[in-house]
Amino acid sequence: MLSRSPFRWLALLLAAMLLSAPALALTPQHARALVAGEAETRIAALNEVLAGADEKTVALIQAMSDDAIKFTDSAIFVMKDGKGYDPVTGAEVAVPDSAEDVINNNEMRGELDAALASIKLFSPDAKVRAEAVKTLQGDPSESKLPLIEKAYAAEQVPAIKQALEHVRSAMLLGSADKAKRLEAATALGATGTPATKTLLLDRQKVETEADVKAAIGVALKTIEGRLAWGERLGVIFTGISLGSILLLVALGLAITYGLMGVINMAHGELMMIGAYATYVIQNLFRAYLPGAFDYYVLLAIPASFFAAALVGAVLERSVIRWLYGRPLETLLATWGISLVLQQAVRTLFGAQNVPVENPAWLSGGVAAMSNLTLPYNRIAIIAFALLVLAGVSALIARTRLGLFVRGVTQNRKMAACMGVNTARIDTYAFALGSGIAGLAGCALSQVGNVGPDLGQSYIVDSFTVVVLGGVGQLAGTVYAAIGLGVLNKLLEGWQGAVLAKIMVLVFIVIFIQKRPQGIFAMKGRSAEA
Repeated sequence: MLSRSPFRWLALLLAAMLLSAPALALTPQHARALVAGEAETRIAALNEVLAGADEKTVALIQAMSDDAIKFTDSAIFVMKDGKGYDPVTGAEVAVPDSAEDVINNNEMRGELDAALASIKLFSPDAKVRAEAVKTLQGDPSESKLPLIEKAYAAEQVPAIKQALEHVRSAMLLGSADKAKRLEAATALGATGTPATKTLLLDRQKVETEADVKAAIGVALKTIEGRLAWGERLGVIFTGISLGSILLLVALGLAITYGLMGVINMAHGELMMIGAYATYVIQNLFRAYLPGAFDYYVLLAIPASFFAAALVGAVLERSVIRWLYGRPLETLLATWGISLVLQQAVRTLFGAQNVPVENPAWLSGGVAAMSNLTLPYNRIAIIAFALLVLAGVSALIARTRLGLFVRGVTQNRKMAACMGVNTARIDTYAFALGSGIAGLAGCALSQVGNVGPDLGQSYIVDSFTVVVLGGVGQLAGTVYAAIGLGVLNKLLEGWQGAVLAKIMVLVFIVIFIQKRPQGIFAMKGRSAEA
């Protein structure tokens, strides 16, 4: 006898039990009508037997979909493991050499897939039913309406029930009954999906009844309004996502440049080090802990922080500590360091981008609207940026290290007189800013390419965020990062990426001319002022 996975056959048996009225037993005539002849005739036979399909009919339809059918002028054979079986009796039979394969064109394959999807509407598994509804959305044939209505009446999951209602309305849109078309146009107007819009546009072209055509027009306006809102919200989300990345990148600079006055042109390369640290941790997990691969990010976060912080501490001790108060020399020195770090990475990892894979829990997204999906990795970065911001704010405002950093920033000589080791605080502060840059690199590895030039794409934007927000002001950095991210994405949708970048830079130049201190001015006073 024919056999498939127990679960699949259970679903098919349940389908046969739940389908309408008494099941129609498969006959040799039905089997031949399904297998032999022109595609149009076979499709008509398929639609005829589907509403009352029994287990054997379902098995035959599945075999046709799997290209496991041969036939002669007098017999039909279902093939499995090189053996032939009679589709009506299930008995094993000899297959003559003259038996031919059944050829299914694209239209027939589509009908077979739709028929199997219709049967799966009665599966006990909600996921199977949901996938079946998605398949049927591309086949609004009224011939399957009885099955849809029976499935709709039996469905208990609200989301699937709503999807079935939409499929039903799409099928009724092509009905010969004017009242059904009016009902369908009104119902489809509430869906707000691009596929429904296309369906209504196609129907509008051929509709002859004025009132039905008017109803379709109203539905199209409703759908277009919903889709427009989805696009607007998508732009805003993308802007906030970009702003959160800029915030992560700029937080380190808010310390090294905003609080310490160091123009660190190697800040982007410290981000790059954090991204490559994530890449290394990923490879270690893949090689030695493949079962825990989905959790590599939890170790990559501290690893990227300490890797970049260590490099930053070495840079501060060896080069930058001799250049405080000399911004031009600091700029040139750190620019040279950035080139050295880029070349070191090229030597160790190669000049090409390296792949960093999202863990399973960061893959996919949330379907907020029909045309708006919020990726999990972007949502995670926004949350991560807020957590880092909260941590940095607490560190600067509520810890002993933060008190020393603020004291050294406001009046270095007085802090030294009070016993503060200013050289050590400089190293700690620079290492902290560098470590935050490493965290930014870890986050960026989840949404983009990781390569030696990673930092070059963000260094100018990060300096812009710090200057626009107000030097030394974390709150200003937040407002500037989110504001520039949203503004940039809004302008991109209007004028394109290049002109949007130019317009943003022009806006920043004008803003700084009018308010040189940025959004928030530094509060307090210094003895040197």
